[in-house]
Amino acid sequence: MPPHFIPAGAEQKGIAAFLGWLQSLVFLPAVNILFSSHRFFPSIGGIETVSRVLAEVFLSLGHQVKLVTQTPAKDMEAFAFPIIRRPSASVLLSLVKWGDVFFHNNISLQTAWPLALVRKPWVVAHHIWISRPDGRIGWRDRLKLGLLRHATNIAISPAIAQRLPVASIVIPDPYDSSVFRLDAGVKRDLDLIYVGRLVSDKGVDLLLDALGKMRNECGLKPRLSVVGSGPEEAGLREQVKRSDLGEQVKFMGARCGRELAALLNQHRVLVVPSRWEEPFGIVALEGIACGCMVVGSSGGGLGEAIGPCGLPFSNGNVQELTQALQKALQDDRIIEKCRAMAPAHLARHQPRVIAQQYLDVFRRACAASRPLP
Repeated sequence: MPPHFIPAGAEQKGIAAFLGWLQSLVFLPAVNILFSSHRFFPSIGGIETVSRVLAEVFLSLGHQVKLVTQTPAKDMEAFAFPIIRRPSASVLLSLVKWGDVFFHNNISLQTAWPLALVRKPWVVAHHIWISRPDGRIGWRDRLKLGLLRHATNIAISPAIAQRLPVASIVIPDPYDSSVFRLDAGVKRDLDLIYVGRLVSDKGVDLLLDALGKMRNECGLKPRLSVVGSGPEEAGLREQVKRSDLGEQVKFMGARCGRELAALLNQHRVLVVPSRWEEPFGIVALEGIACGCMVVGSSGGGLGEAIGPCGLPFSNGNVQELTQALQKALQDDRIIEKCRAMAPAHLARHQPRVIAQQYLDVFRRACAASRPLP
Protein backbone atom coordinates (compact mmCIF):
# COMPACT_ATOMS: atom_id res chain seq x y z
CA MET A 1 0.00 0.00 0.00
CA PRO A 2 1.38 3.45 -0.88
CA PRO A 3 2.81 5.18 2.22
CA HIS A 4 1.13 8.53 1.62
CA PHE A 5 -2.42 7.60 2.56
CA ILE A 6 -4.03 5.66 5.40
CA PRO A 7 -7.44 3.95 5.23
CA ALA A 8 -9.62 5.31 8.04
CA GLY A 9 -9.71 2.88 10.98
CA ALA A 10 -6.86 0.76 9.55
CA GLU A 11 -5.20 0.62 12.93
CA GLN A 12 -8.23 -1.12 14.41
CA LYS A 13 -7.97 -4.92 14.25
CA GLY A 14 -11.13 -6.96 14.20
CA ILE A 15 -14.82 -6.16 14.42
CA ALA A 16 -14.82 -5.98 18.21
CA ALA A 17 -12.03 -3.40 18.26
CA PHE A 18 -13.74 -1.36 15.56
CA LEU A 19 -17.09 -1.33 17.40
CA GLY A 20 -15.33 -0.41 20.63
CA TRP A 21 -13.62 2.44 18.85
CA LEU A 22 -16.95 3.74 17.56
CA GLN A 23 -18.57 3.40 20.97
CA SER A 24 -15.75 5.33 22.64
CA LEU A 25 -16.42 8.30 20.40
CA VAL A 26 -19.91 8.75 21.84
CA PHE A 27 -18.49 9.82 25.21
CA LEU A 28 -16.18 12.49 23.84
CA PRO A 29 -17.20 16.18 24.01
CA ALA A 30 -19.45 17.73 21.39
CA VAL A 31 -17.77 19.70 18.62
CA ASN A 32 -18.76 23.01 17.05
CA ILE A 33 -18.35 22.29 13.32
CA LEU A 34 -18.16 25.12 10.82
CA PHE A 35 -18.98 23.30 7.59
CA SER A 36 -18.00 24.78 4.22
CA SER A 37 -19.76 23.36 1.15
CA HIS A 38 -19.11 25.67 -1.81
CA ARG A 39 -22.18 24.20 -3.53
CA PHE A 40 -25.28 23.18 -1.61
CA PHE A 41 -29.04 22.86 -1.97
CA PRO A 42 -30.86 23.79 -4.18
CA SER A 43 -27.91 22.79 -6.39
CA ILE A 44 -28.04 19.03 -7.13
CA GLY A 45 -24.97 16.80 -7.17
CA GLY A 46 -22.77 14.41 -5.26
CA ILE A 47 -20.99 17.00 -3.11
CA GLU A 48 -24.32 18.60 -2.18
CA THR A 49 -25.71 15.22 -1.13
CA VAL A 50 -22.67 14.30 0.97
CA SER A 51 -22.67 17.70 2.68
CA ARG A 52 -26.34 17.40 3.65
CA VAL A 53 -26.02 13.79 4.84
CA LEU A 54 -22.91 14.45 6.96
CA ALA A 55 -24.28 17.66 8.49
CA GLU A 56 -27.51 15.92 9.47
CA VAL A 57 -25.69 13.01 11.11
CA PHE A 58 -23.25 15.30 12.94
CA LEU A 59 -26.25 17.16 14.35
CA SER A 60 -28.05 13.94 15.32
CA LEU A 61 -24.95 12.84 17.27
CA GLY A 62 -25.12 15.95 19.44
CA HIS A 63 -22.69 18.27 17.65
CA GLN A 64 -23.34 21.85 16.57
CA VAL A 65 -23.21 22.55 12.83
CA LYS A 66 -23.28 25.78 10.86
CA LEU A 67 -22.94 25.48 7.09
CA VAL A 68 -21.58 28.18 4.77
CA THR A 69 -22.09 28.04 1.02
CA GLN A 70 -21.82 30.20 -2.08
CA THR A 71 -25.05 28.75 -3.54
CA PRO A 72 -27.92 31.27 -3.45
CA ALA A 73 -31.51 30.20 -2.84
CA LYS A 74 -34.81 31.99 -3.36
CA ASP A 75 -37.12 29.42 -1.78
CA MET A 76 -35.48 28.43 1.46
CA GLU A 77 -35.99 24.78 2.44
CA ALA A 78 -35.95 24.19 6.18
CA PHE A 79 -32.85 22.41 7.49
CA ALA A 80 -32.14 21.45 11.08
CA PHE A 81 -28.86 23.42 10.99
CA PRO A 82 -28.24 27.08 10.05
CA ILE A 83 -27.17 27.75 6.44
CA ILE A 84 -25.26 30.97 5.82
CA ARG A 85 -25.25 31.77 2.10
CA ARG A 86 -22.54 33.98 0.63
CA PRO A 87 -21.45 35.35 4.03
CA SER A 88 -19.75 38.72 4.28
CA ALA A 89 -16.12 38.87 5.42
CA SER A 90 -17.09 39.91 8.95
CA VAL A 91 -19.73 37.19 9.26
CA LEU A 92 -17.37 34.53 7.97
CA LEU A 93 -14.65 35.62 10.38
CA SER A 94 -17.05 35.42 13.33
CA LEU A 95 -18.16 31.96 12.24
CA VAL A 96 -14.57 30.71 12.12
CA LYS A 97 -14.06 32.06 15.64
CA TRP A 98 -17.18 30.16 16.74
CA GLY A 99 -16.14 26.79 15.37
CA ASP A 100 -13.92 24.25 17.10
CA VAL A 101 -12.99 22.97 13.65
CA PHE A 102 -13.34 24.42 10.15
CA PHE A 103 -14.33 21.63 7.77
CA HIS A 104 -14.09 22.14 4.01
CA ASN A 105 -16.02 19.57 1.99
CA ASN A 106 -13.74 20.36 -0.97
CA ILE A 107 -11.23 23.12 -0.48
CA SER A 108 -12.54 26.64 -1.14
CA LEU A 109 -10.21 29.62 -1.33
CA GLN A 110 -13.26 31.85 -0.96
CA THR A 111 -13.83 30.70 2.62
CA ALA A 112 -10.34 29.63 3.73
CA TRP A 113 -8.81 33.09 4.16
CA PRO A 114 -9.96 33.67 7.83
CA LEU A 115 -7.59 30.88 8.88
CA ALA A 116 -4.74 33.32 8.22
CA LEU A 117 -6.14 35.46 11.05
CA VAL A 118 -7.69 32.90 13.40
CA ARG A 119 -5.90 29.71 14.34
CA LYS A 120 -8.38 26.86 14.12
CA PRO A 121 -8.04 23.20 13.09
CA TRP A 122 -8.67 22.91 9.36
CA VAL A 123 -9.91 19.65 7.85
CA VAL A 124 -10.34 19.30 4.08
CA ALA A 125 -12.18 16.43 2.39
CA HIS A 126 -11.18 16.02 -1.26
CA HIS A 127 -13.94 14.92 -3.62
CA ILE A 128 -12.37 15.92 -6.91
CA TRP A 129 -8.99 16.28 -8.63
CA ILE A 130 -7.34 19.65 -7.95
CA SER A 131 -6.76 20.68 -11.56
CA ARG A 132 -8.44 22.28 -14.55
CA PRO A 133 -10.98 20.16 -16.49
CA ASP A 134 -8.30 19.38 -19.09
CA GLY A 135 -5.86 18.20 -16.41
CA ARG A 136 -3.66 21.30 -16.36
CA ILE A 137 -2.64 22.79 -13.00
CA GLY A 138 -3.66 26.45 -12.90
CA TRP A 139 -2.53 29.10 -10.41
CA ARG A 140 -5.59 28.55 -8.20
CA ASP A 141 -4.84 24.83 -8.14
CA ARG A 142 -1.21 25.50 -7.20
CA LEU A 143 -2.35 27.76 -4.37
CA LYS A 144 -4.79 25.13 -3.08
CA LEU A 145 -2.18 22.39 -3.28
CA GLY A 146 0.32 24.56 -1.43
CA LEU A 147 -2.13 25.32 1.37
CA LEU A 148 -2.95 21.68 2.04
CA ARG A 149 0.11 21.20 4.23
CA HIS A 150 -1.69 23.36 6.81
CA ALA A 151 -4.76 21.09 6.83
CA THR A 152 -5.70 17.60 7.93
CA ASN A 153 -6.67 15.94 4.67
CA ILE A 154 -9.32 13.35 3.85
CA ALA A 155 -9.58 11.64 0.45
CA ILE A 156 -12.79 9.93 -0.67
CA SER A 157 -10.90 7.23 -2.56
CA PRO A 158 -7.37 5.86 -2.92
CA ALA A 159 -7.33 7.35 -6.43
CA ILE A 160 -7.79 10.85 -5.00
CA ALA A 161 -5.25 10.19 -2.23
CA GLN A 162 -2.58 9.12 -4.68
CA ARG A 163 -2.75 12.48 -6.48
CA LEU A 164 -2.49 14.66 -3.38
CA PRO A 165 0.92 16.10 -2.46
CA VAL A 166 0.27 15.51 1.25
CA ALA A 167 -0.69 12.58 3.47
CA SER A 168 -4.41 11.90 3.66
CA ILE A 169 -6.89 9.61 5.38
CA VAL A 170 -9.17 7.67 3.04
CA ILE A 171 -12.84 7.81 4.03
CA PRO A 172 -15.31 6.82 1.31
CA ASP A 173 -18.49 8.75 0.65
CA PRO A 174 -21.80 7.90 2.32
CA TYR A 175 -25.14 7.67 0.55
CA ASP A 176 -28.59 8.60 1.86
CA SER A 177 -29.76 5.21 3.11
CA SER A 178 -33.07 6.67 4.31
CA VAL A 179 -34.02 7.40 0.68
CA PHE A 180 -32.13 4.93 -1.50
CA ARG A 181 -33.22 1.42 -0.59
CA LEU A 182 -35.06 -1.57 -1.97
CA ASP A 183 -38.79 -1.10 -2.49
CA ALA A 184 -40.56 -4.44 -2.73
CA GLY A 185 -43.72 -2.69 -3.91
CA VAL A 186 -42.11 -1.46 -7.15
CA LYS A 187 -42.07 -3.74 -10.20
CA ARG A 188 -38.56 -4.09 -11.67
CA ASP A 189 -39.47 -4.41 -15.35
CA LEU A 190 -37.08 -1.95 -17.03
CA ASP A 191 -33.57 -2.61 -18.30
CA LEU A 192 -30.93 0.15 -18.23
CA ILE A 193 -30.79 3.51 -16.48
CA TYR A 194 -28.27 6.35 -16.63
CA VAL A 195 -28.32 9.06 -13.94
CA GLY A 196 -26.21 12.20 -14.17
CA ARG A 197 -25.41 15.38 -16.03
CA LEU A 198 -25.66 15.32 -19.80
CA VAL A 199 -22.13 16.46 -20.60
CA SER A 200 -19.47 14.86 -22.78
CA ASP A 201 -17.32 13.67 -19.84
CA LYS A 202 -20.15 11.44 -18.63
CA GLY A 203 -20.09 9.33 -21.80
CA VAL A 204 -23.82 9.01 -22.54
CA ASP A 205 -23.00 9.08 -26.26
CA LEU A 206 -20.82 5.99 -25.71
CA LEU A 207 -23.76 4.24 -24.07
CA LEU A 208 -25.94 5.08 -27.08
CA ASP A 209 -23.23 3.68 -29.36
CA ALA A 210 -23.26 0.47 -27.29
CA LEU A 211 -27.03 0.19 -27.67
CA GLY A 212 -26.62 0.39 -31.43
CA LYS A 213 -23.91 -2.29 -31.42
CA MET A 214 -26.03 -4.66 -29.33
CA ARG A 215 -28.96 -4.25 -31.68
CA ASN A 216 -26.89 -4.69 -34.83
CA GLU A 217 -24.61 -7.49 -33.64
CA CYS A 218 -26.82 -9.71 -31.49
CA GLY A 219 -30.36 -8.40 -31.78
CA LEU A 220 -30.56 -7.15 -28.19
CA LYS A 221 -32.83 -4.11 -27.77
CA PRO A 222 -32.76 -3.10 -24.10
CA ARG A 223 -34.68 -0.02 -22.99
CA LEU A 224 -32.66 2.87 -21.58
CA SER A 225 -33.90 5.62 -19.27
CA VAL A 226 -31.70 8.75 -19.39
CA VAL A 227 -32.16 10.69 -16.14
CA GLY A 228 -30.56 14.13 -16.04
CA SER A 229 -30.15 17.36 -17.93
CA GLY A 230 -27.29 19.36 -19.38
CA PRO A 231 -25.84 21.12 -22.41
CA GLU A 232 -25.39 17.91 -24.43
CA GLU A 233 -29.07 16.90 -24.31
CA ALA A 234 -29.94 18.23 -27.78
CA GLY A 235 -26.96 16.43 -29.33
CA LEU A 236 -27.84 13.19 -27.57
CA ARG A 237 -31.43 13.39 -28.76
CA GLU A 238 -30.14 13.89 -32.28
CA GLN A 239 -27.86 10.86 -31.87
CA VAL A 240 -30.85 8.76 -30.78
CA LYS A 241 -32.79 9.87 -33.84
CA ARG A 242 -29.85 9.33 -36.20
CA SER A 243 -29.21 5.84 -34.80
CA ASP A 244 -32.89 4.88 -34.91
CA LEU A 245 -32.96 4.23 -31.15
CA GLY A 246 -36.13 6.20 -30.44
CA GLU A 247 -38.12 3.15 -29.36
CA GLN A 248 -35.44 2.15 -26.85
CA VAL A 249 -34.35 5.45 -25.27
CA LYS A 250 -36.44 7.73 -23.07
CA PHE A 251 -35.19 11.07 -21.71
CA MET A 252 -36.64 11.54 -18.23
CA GLY A 253 -35.21 14.92 -17.20
CA ALA A 254 -33.55 15.55 -13.84
CA ARG A 255 -34.83 13.57 -10.86
CA CYS A 256 -33.64 13.40 -7.26
CA GLY A 257 -34.55 12.04 -3.85
CA ARG A 258 -37.41 9.58 -3.51
CA GLU A 259 -38.53 10.10 -7.09
CA LEU A 260 -35.09 8.96 -8.29
CA ALA A 261 -35.06 6.05 -5.85
CA ALA A 262 -38.40 4.85 -7.23
CA LEU A 263 -37.00 4.99 -10.77
CA LEU A 264 -33.87 3.05 -9.81
CA ASN A 265 -36.04 0.36 -8.23
CA GLN A 266 -37.72 -0.19 -11.59
CA HIS A 267 -34.45 -0.95 -13.43
CA ARG A 268 -32.09 -3.92 -13.51
CA VAL A 269 -28.82 -2.22 -14.48
CA LEU A 270 -27.40 1.23 -13.70
CA VAL A 271 -24.83 2.33 -16.29
CA VAL A 272 -22.06 4.82 -15.40
CA PRO A 273 -20.19 5.22 -18.71
CA SER A 274 -17.89 8.11 -17.78
CA ARG A 275 -15.07 9.06 -20.12
CA TRP A 276 -13.17 10.87 -17.40
CA GLU A 277 -11.87 9.27 -14.23
CA GLU A 278 -14.55 9.70 -11.59
CA PRO A 279 -13.11 10.50 -8.14
CA PHE A 280 -15.75 8.23 -6.59
CA GLY A 281 -19.41 7.72 -7.59
CA ILE A 282 -22.27 8.17 -5.13
CA VAL A 283 -24.76 7.38 -7.88
CA ALA A 284 -23.34 3.84 -7.97
CA LEU A 285 -24.08 3.41 -4.26
CA GLU A 286 -27.60 4.76 -4.76
CA GLY A 287 -28.24 2.35 -7.59
CA ILE A 288 -26.85 -0.63 -5.67
CA ALA A 289 -28.98 0.28 -2.66
CA CYS A 290 -32.07 0.24 -4.90
CA GLY A 291 -31.29 -3.22 -6.27
CA CYS A 292 -29.44 -2.38 -9.49
CA MET A 293 -26.20 -3.95 -10.55
CA VAL A 294 -23.76 -1.42 -12.00
CA VAL A 295 -21.87 -1.41 -15.28
CA GLY A 296 -19.30 1.36 -14.89
CA SER A 297 -15.97 2.65 -16.15
CA SER A 298 -13.00 1.39 -14.17
CA GLY A 299 -10.74 4.46 -13.99
CA GLY A 300 -10.36 6.67 -10.93
CA GLY A 301 -12.38 5.92 -7.80
CA LEU A 302 -15.58 4.67 -9.42
CA GLY A 303 -14.44 1.07 -9.00
CA GLU A 304 -14.30 1.63 -5.23
CA ALA A 305 -17.93 2.74 -5.26
CA ILE A 306 -19.08 -0.18 -7.40
CA GLY A 307 -17.08 -2.78 -5.46
CA PRO A 308 -18.27 -6.36 -6.09
CA CYS A 309 -21.70 -5.17 -7.22
CA GLY A 310 -21.09 -4.68 -10.93
CA LEU A 311 -19.00 -5.13 -14.06
CA PRO A 312 -16.19 -2.71 -15.02
CA PHE A 313 -15.01 -1.62 -18.45
CA SER A 314 -12.13 0.61 -19.57
CA ASN A 315 -13.00 4.31 -19.79
CA GLY A 316 -14.09 5.26 -23.30
CA ASN A 317 -14.06 1.69 -24.64
CA VAL A 318 -17.40 1.12 -26.40
CA GLN A 319 -16.60 -2.51 -27.23
CA GLU A 320 -15.94 -3.39 -23.57
CA LEU A 321 -19.05 -1.46 -22.50
CA THR A 322 -21.13 -3.40 -25.05
CA GLN A 323 -19.76 -6.73 -23.84
CA ALA A 324 -20.40 -5.89 -20.18
CA LEU A 325 -24.00 -4.87 -20.94
CA GLN A 326 -24.58 -8.05 -22.92
CA LYS A 327 -23.31 -10.17 -20.03
CA ALA A 328 -25.54 -8.40 -17.53
CA LEU A 329 -28.65 -8.54 -19.71
CA GLN A 330 -28.26 -12.14 -20.87
CA ASP A 331 -27.31 -13.82 -17.59
CA ASP A 332 -29.56 -13.15 -14.59
CA ARG A 333 -27.07 -15.01 -12.38
CA ILE A 334 -24.64 -12.09 -12.72
CA ILE A 335 -27.24 -9.61 -11.50
CA GLU A 336 -28.28 -11.88 -8.62
CA LYS A 337 -24.66 -12.36 -7.57
CA CYS A 338 -24.12 -8.59 -7.53
CA ARG A 339 -27.27 -8.07 -5.46
CA ALA A 340 -26.14 -10.71 -2.97
CA MET A 341 -22.91 -8.77 -2.40
CA ALA A 342 -24.71 -5.44 -1.91
CA PRO A 343 -25.49 -5.50 1.86
CA ALA A 344 -21.87 -6.00 2.94
CA HIS A 345 -20.64 -3.41 0.44
CA LEU A 346 -23.23 -0.81 1.46
CA ALA A 347 -22.52 -1.32 5.18
CA ARG A 348 -19.20 0.52 4.73
CA HIS A 349 -21.03 3.55 3.34
CA GLN A 350 -23.79 4.01 5.91
CA PRO A 351 -24.07 7.69 6.91
CA ARG A 352 -23.50 7.10 10.63
CA VAL A 353 -20.43 4.91 10.03
CA ILE A 354 -18.85 7.50 7.72
CA ALA A 355 -19.77 10.43 10.00
CA GLN A 356 -18.10 8.74 12.97
CA GLN A 357 -14.89 8.40 10.96
CA TYR A 358 -15.03 12.11 10.12
CA LEU A 359 -15.64 13.00 13.76
CA ASP A 360 -12.59 10.98 14.77
CA VAL A 361 -10.51 13.03 12.34
CA PHE A 362 -12.00 16.28 13.67
CA ARG A 363 -11.17 15.36 17.25
CA ARG A 364 -7.62 14.36 16.38
CA ALA A 365 -7.15 17.63 14.51
CA CYS A 366 -8.49 19.58 17.50
CA ALA A 367 -6.21 17.70 19.90
CA ALA A 368 -3.18 18.30 17.69
CA SER A 369 -3.86 22.04 17.48
CA ARG A 370 -3.95 22.60 21.25
CA PRO A 371 -0.74 24.19 22.55
CA LEU A 372 1.35 22.10 24.92
CA PRO A 373 1.14 23.13 28.60
